[in-house]
Amino acid sequence: MAEKHFYEQQNFTKSYLLPYLRRYIPDFEKANVLEIGCGEAGFLDILHQNRMSVAGIEIEPSRIETALSKNPNLKILQGDITDSQIIQQARQQYDVIVMRDVIEHIKDRDALFRNLCQLIKPGGYLYITFPPKFSGFAGHQQNGKTILRYIPYLHLLPVPLIKLLAKIFKEKPQVISQVILNYKAGLTISHFTRLYRTYKFTPMVKDLFLIRPIFQLRFNLTPRRIPALPLLSEFLAFGCEYLLRKDRSESNN
Repeated sequence: MAEKHFYEQQNFTKSYLLPYLRRYIPDFEKANVLEIGCGEAGFLDILHQNRMSVAGIEIEPSRIETALSKNPNLKILQGDITDSQIIQQARQQYDVIVMRDVIEHIKDRDALFRNLCQLIKPGGYLYITFPPKFSGFAGHQQNGKTILRYIPYLHLLPVPLIKLLAKIFKEKPQVISQVILNYKAGLTISHFTRLYRTYKFTPMVKDLFLIRPIFQLRFNLTPRRIPALPLLSEFLAFGCEYLLRKDRSESNN
């Protein structure tokens, strides 16, 4: 499974991420890039092959082990992005920071953004994606093995009902625990907007998707954007994609 993730990350980088970042970030190939929650580091591997300066931060040692088994020349720090010590470990600032489907799992988002402000250069870019808290599969129930994996908005049901359905359909308890936890930790579009404004990031590109770009690789579905609609977007957008830029006037000290 770990190798499967690595190759999916590689393929998605080549088919979507790299063209996107080249399109919107001037001289992207000259940038030094940090990926937070890099997993098996398929994204970093492709950039490294293109002779770019890259680094990663990952909290799970087993995923780092897989990444380094594929490319031992990668620089990957093991740690929590909300920990202030990660700044000293990184020892530098970056032109571009990438976070894909990570922020919705982080509880202390103010600590996250404080560290991001230390790690990113003034005028630098933050590429970030996440499923909104109230969207159809924000509970990540698709990771299950029973019919429950196909039920959108499962995480919005009362917890006793979710547990009852899990018992009826014999879903793994750890999957259901994660569904409940993911909902509690979830991030709304409106909260995310307040966060990046508070920490002086400006959106350069922002898109909401009914069908996310990664679904093209996984399910052969064509990506579909939707307009930003107050409140409705929180339920209808299955994914958010932002390219933010740090205010040049902000001090990182």
